[in-house]
Amino acid sequence: MENNEMLNNIKVRAQKWLSNDYDSETRKQVQYLLSDNESELIESFYRDLEFGTGGLRGIMGVGTNRMNIYTVAMATQGLSNYLKKEFRNIPQIKVAIAHDSRNNSRLFAETTANIFSANGFKVYLFDALRPTPELSFAIRYFQCQSGVVITASHNPKEYNGYKAYWDDGGQIISPHDKLIIQEVQSIKSIEEVHFKARPENIESIGSEIDDIYTNQITGLSLSHDVIKRQHDLKIVYTPLHGAGIDLVPMVLKKFGFSNIILVPEQHIADGNFPTVHSPNPEERSALELAMKKAADTNADIVLATDPDADRVGLVVKNSQGNFVILNGNQSAALLIHYLLTKWAANGKLKGKEYIVKTIVTTELLADIAKKYKVECYDVLTGFKYIADVIKQFEGQKTFIGGGEESYGYLAGEFVRDKDAIMSCALLAEAAAYAKDQGLTMYDQLLEIYRQYGLYKEKLMSVVKKGKSGAEEIQQMMNNFRKNPPKTINGSLVTEVMDYLDPSCLEKANRKNGGITIPKSDVLQFFTADNSKISIRPSGTEPKIKFYFGVKGNLKNINDFDKVNEALDARIENIINDLNLR
Repeated sequence: MENNEMLNNIKVRAQKWLSNDYDSETRKQVQYLLSDNESELIESFYRDLEFGTGGLRGIMGVGTNRMNIYTVAMATQGLSNYLKKEFRNIPQIKVAIAHDSRNNSRLFAETTANIFSANGFKVYLFDALRPTPELSFAIRYFQCQSGVVITASHNPKEYNGYKAYWDDGGQIISPHDKLIIQEVQSIKSIEEVHFKARPENIESIGSEIDDIYTNQITGLSLSHDVIKRQHDLKIVYTPLHGAGIDLVPMVLKKFGFSNIILVPEQHIADGNFPTVHSPNPEERSALELAMKKAADTNADIVLATDPDADRVGLVVKNSQGNFVILNGNQSAALLIHYLLTKWAANGKLKGKEYIVKTIVTTELLADIAKKYKVECYDVLTGFKYIADVIKQFEGQKTFIGGGEESYGYLAGEFVRDKDAIMSCALLAEAAAYAKDQGLTMYDQLLEIYRQYGLYKEKLMSVVKKGKSGAEEIQQMMNNFRKNPPKTINGSLVTEVMDYLDPSCLEKANRKNGGITIPKSDVLQFFTADNSKISIRPSGTEPKIKFYFGVKGNLKNINDFDKVNEALDARIENIINDLNLR
């Protein structure tokens, strides 16, 4: 009876999409679902696609639970309504819009631009695909109040998304995020959307912004003399069919690199991502073509960016000359170590500099910062929190760089989101700096481990789908919260951090130099043997994530394999001790 009632409600919702408010192709597809595809009908209409704190993300198709011009339109109208309230004293609200290479991204971007313009806003719309960080830059450059990028990051080709930004160029945080969600949820009908575009309000932007943005990135270079000597460093680059396709090679050339080797099969902007299962630089399968090209050309490093070019994967040669994929923590350590080393050598450290990392990112970054007497601030997972710290310290302290374990990094203050364009250039410069000393990036990483300790991290995700899965995830969090382990793998738990507990938050904020960490459903356990276990439900996927971090001493680089294997075993023991297998 209950299932019949649910199906009837879904059919009522779907039949509303047969009205003349929807285009003929949409009506045709909805009619097909009503007549011949009940399972897809349910998936497409059983709920509204949720506008979360980061915007929209979902499978493309017709229906209230899909990414299409109508769900994008209602989200844009809700955002417009909020901007009108928040900036009611500004005579002309301005917004910028970008998109990646995904199917329908241009259509969704133009739909967004049309609705913003119909609401009386000045709209800066990129003329073709652009990296997400360039959207962040454009918001600041044009002094916009908001911005939107159409992307689903590294998700498979069926997906698309809609990310909203605030006037500082960062993704939207509290209190605006929740208030915008309320405005979007209050849009109950497509009739409430202002669809009649005002073309005079829309300005196309393009190569002139590319030049300004990439020149700013070039200004971050710290080793001009080194690049002159090592300009022929062999760099294999792949955009994985995405938005880094033009700007990464452009910036590498502006830095002075002359030996950039492309992967022809992947140097094509294509939302079907024909050469990969998933365009994710974290996955080995996505890097196989680039690694083959690197082996064929005897390259020094491989760089790979995701479809919206905000994250970068790095591949380097190990001591045996084999190519090794580095994880996000390792790449972050190499980048931060290089930046701080060169800032110190160039006499740029004045005592008011800092870096930022997320609480689940390797503690190695904090150790490196400590050596150089540079402050290191911790924030919750999500680059928007790194952007917020930069905003708080603007004009008081200098942000050198920051990052998160999920392959996102940033340097400088003119962009307020993770930036794979600048990260590619700076990682290449770090490789050139190492090569100038007769080292590879891998050698440099081992030397960092010898000096600071061998930090080893692992991410484990447990997928729990559907309503019952969500309840199971919450029960797991409740169990860990109410009955925290006293020992983990035989080592005493010395500290428990519960980011829903006000007393823990107060303690974290004091330790964090006064930077406020908001409440979040995150738990952390620290042990006497320098292990760190972090647990958090994913905000975008039906999974609970476990982050493991351990540390060992590496007195001699030749002992790396032995110490590394021991740390792998320790992580496995922790996983077993917590009954996660």
